[in-house]
Amino acid sequence: MPALPGAVVRPDVTCSRAGDGWSCDVAIRDGERIVTTHQVTVAAADLARLDPGAASPEDLVRRSFVFLLAREPASSILRSFGLMEIGRYFPEYEATIIAGR
Repeated sequence: MPALPGAVVRPDVTCSRAGDGWSCDVAIRDGERIVTTHQVTVAAADLARLDPGAASPEDLVRRSFVFLLAREPASSILRSFGLMEIGRYFPEYEATIIAGR
């Protein structure tokens, strides 16, 4: 099913508390169609460093997926990973996310 005209690939993020952080479910959508799904863990310390003052990581995870989607197709993004793993593949990740707050 092709995307609707003008549709934008976008990440939908839902996070819930899990231990000393969060577990986030991410659905990458092309229009109304889900393209891929992902599970991302975010440690409380990483949220505090990358998005100080944020009560939950939804916005940080959403911005992180926008970062990833600018560099690779949704199908290439790992299905399950810790948020800080992004920096292993893209060294500019942390500086870009902090600058984009």
